[in-house]
Amino acid sequence: MKILFLGDVVGRAGRAAITTHLPTLRKDWALDFVVVNGENATGGMGLSGAHAQTILDAGADVITLGDHAFDQKDMLSFIASEPRILRPLNYSKAAPGTGARVFEATRGRKVLVTQVLGQVFMKRPFDDPFSAMDAVLRQYPIGGQVQASLVDVHCEATSEKMALGHFCDGRASVVVGTHTHVPTADAMLLPGGTAYQTDAGMCGDYNSVIGMDKEEPLRRFITGMPKARFAPAMEDATLSGLYVETDDLTGKATRVEMVRHGGRLSTAGPN
Repeated sequence: MKILFLGDVVGRAGRAAITTHLPTLRKDWALDFVVVNGENATGGMGLSGAHAQTILDAGADVITLGDHAFDQKDMLSFIASEPRILRPLNYSKAAPGTGARVFEATRGRKVLVTQVLGQVFMKRPFDDPFSAMDAVLRQYPIGGQVQASLVDVHCEATSEKMALGHFCDGRASVVVGTHTHVPTADAMLLPGGTAYQTDAGMCGDYNSVIGMDKEEPLRRFITGMPKARFAPAMEDATLSGLYVETDDLTGKATRVEMVRHGGRLSTAGPN
């Protein structure tokens, strides 16, 4: 199976890159399944129902969220009616939606998608991601009930992402990090057959400070004083993510490559 994961979509520039490039990539790369993290797609904070629909219409099979899952209030109701959007598995138990679900890819193949939030350096004390993930992976083993599985680990600390990757090795097809918006250069196949990258990077304008217009972040770093709200940068965005091929019988990854398409970080994609 050919799977594409795209990192955090940031603002209008990120949405434009998705709508411009994803339909073509889906066709040219013969993709079977696409997951997009969309938690910063609306003004850099959260995801609205309308913008979620835009990303789905562009070719995403699933949208994952993150710690900003419900910054846009209409997502509280929209997620209840749209099963293709997932909030974090270890978010508040009172939150609407679900953090794990099995979806159908091409030719009727089943793919589990789930997301957990990290605990290290995060602003809120979320539930233990390891025990939450363990229960889901035990319920849906690869090579059994599902042909592939993808885990989005939404964490601040690279060490926590790496630990979760090794914890899931051999039990998930793909473990990929999000949240920090900076792509890491460590895409690899772990010993147990899991494709891994510490952070996929963002779908946004890299002439920025993690997707935001540079002026206000620079002011705050230099003076320690805020003057305005953060606003997403608006130049050409790069689609950043991970391309993975998996074996349908075992669910294990056979190929993994970083994706940098368009904008400032563009590189060649899978051939």
